Amino acid sequence: MKRREFAKLTGLSIIAVSTTGFIKFNGENYVGDCKTSSDILGPFYRPDSPVRNNLVIKDLPGEITELSGTVRHKNCTTGYKNAKIELWHCSYDQLYDNHSNDFKYRGTTYSDEKGNYKFTTQMPVPYDTGGGSYRPAHFHMMISTPDYPSLITQIYFTGDPYLESDPSTNNPRAEQRILNIDKRDGISRVIFDCNLSDEIKPTTAALENLIGKYQNVQNGNTNEFFCKDGELWVKNEVFGKVYKYVGENTFEYGGLPDNMYERLHFQLKQDNKLSLRKTAYYGEGEERVQNFIKI
Repeated sequence: MKRREFAKLTGLSIIAVSTTGFIKFNGENYVGDCKTSSDILGPFYRPDSPVRNNLVIKDLPGEITELSGTVRHKNCTTGYKNAKIELWHCSYDQLYDNHSNDFKYRGTTYSDEKGNYKFTTQMPVPYDTGGGSYRPAHFHMMISTPDYPSLITQIYFTGDPYLESDPSTNNPRAEQRILNIDKRDGISRVIFDCNLSDEIKPTTAALENLIGKYQNVQNGNTNEFFCKDGELWVKNEVFGKVYKYVGENTFEYGGLPDNMYERLHFQLKQDNKLSLRKTAYYGEGEERVQNFIKI
């Protein structure tokens, strides 16, 4: 079946179009494309963290850290009021709280009238990902608003010994998110300003047609897709993994380095069943291909 017919059947139409880079004069100076770069969501996102901006856990190790900044509209200057900002990170012993009711080192806050926000927490540490590889210390953030697609990103810290060896931080797109730490009066202060942007986004009707269970035709395993905040997610052991729509009935796992990708391509078969082709390349070896049928 032709692509345009599939798009019509599934409702996979665009309601927001990506903008290209721009440079314009704002009356005082020239302003460039200021979109904050994304990063991988990671496997340990949990929704519904408590509304709180103090995540410090008494009597546990870790430098007291103040993370603050401003969330701005796509014009790069106007603060965004009431943006939802979720923060999560590992503990001093390299663990994420994935299941307890305490939601340790997880919290949600909202920007004020000028777009400002602040968290107080304890500094995360680098952690072992296996095989002798370490991730640099980092904060995960998700910023959600009714007007823009969610910004999913991570921030890192200058001087971390693992910055050069990590694929996410040795990428030029991460430079604006490797931040200085200002240590004063026993507190480590980090400032992170971020700017929202338009992106391609599918309609709700499209996502409703795509969600459900898909079976891997090679090994029989199943993946379950669902919708959250107008985006496509697949369930994992903690909550899920989100994919961004990039056009042509294709979704990508956002934030991977430029030489890596993970893509989902949906097609309508002649028997009117949806099929899914997942292709992935992680910087070495061959492209991995998996085929699924909606059940």
